[in-house]
Amino acid sequence: MCRWLAYSGTPVQLETFLYRPRHSLIDQSLHSRLGVETTNGDGFGLGWYGEETETPAVVRDTGPAWNNRNLREIAAHVRSPLFFAHVRASTGSAVQQTNCHPFRHGRWMWMHNGAITDFHRLRRDLAMAVDPVLFSFIEGSTDSEVMFFLALTFGLDQDVPGAVARMAGYVEAVGRDEGVEHPLQMTIAVSDGERLWTFRYSSEGVSRSLYYSNRVETLRSLHPDAEFLRDVSEGTRLVVSEPLGDLPGAWSAVPESSYSVVHDGELDLRPFAPEPPGRS
Repeated sequence: MCRWLAYSGTPVQLETFLYRPRHSLIDQSLHSRLGVETTNGDGFGLGWYGEETETPAVVRDTGPAWNNRNLREIAAHVRSPLFFAHVRASTGSAVQQTNCHPFRHGRWMWMHNGAITDFHRLRRDLAMAVDPVLFSFIEGSTDSEVMFFLALTFGLDQDVPGAVARMAGYVEAVGRDEGVEHPLQMTIAVSDGERLWTFRYSSEGVSRSLYYSNRVETLRSLHPDAEFLRDVSEGTRLVVSEPLGDLPGAWSAVPESSYSVVHDGELDLRPFAPEPPGRS
């Protein structure tokens, strides 16, 4: 499907995590170890928040990430305290710029790995539930973007975990009404520029891989000779589709059916369950 990375911490050059690690996201675009596909070359996207702007900048392209000169140029010169990066393997929708992640609406940014099963059958009913005020902002044809606008419709501005739970519950309800046994597979990252939320869930209970980085102070105690840890702030946190390297103790798997919220370097894990339509 796809591979993605979300960073929160003190401002860093984007290339620090996109290119430098042994198993960087750029390496994963060619050599994914844990994804459904080994190669993720159906486009890429990069989104970042500036230190003085409320809305994120987004750059997306349809070519593969591993040989894009513009991506390398941006990554070497842009610093950000919170950014998303995504390499895409299409599950059937067109390879076009508007289908590349991350997606943006106002201050919100969203990216996804997974799929809505039989989306072509469910697409109309799901799209009809999007708030008419928001509907015209949908640019592409992916299930991921529809999920984003459903979450916005269901109150993302007020309650991120609740809105994502209502989105997931609605997708499952529509899917099962159409006879789809396991409608939803998702790992999601969403941010408003201050906090980072990530979700791991699937209707089948066997979700795509997702990992978070452990506390920097813990890693320094485990690996006092690791030079790169000297330049990493204690507030650094990453959530990734698969680990960026093999350093023992650096990564922990996000539990099945859970979500995390990252703020000021702290990562809080909580259980996640869809909220079916009509439940108060």
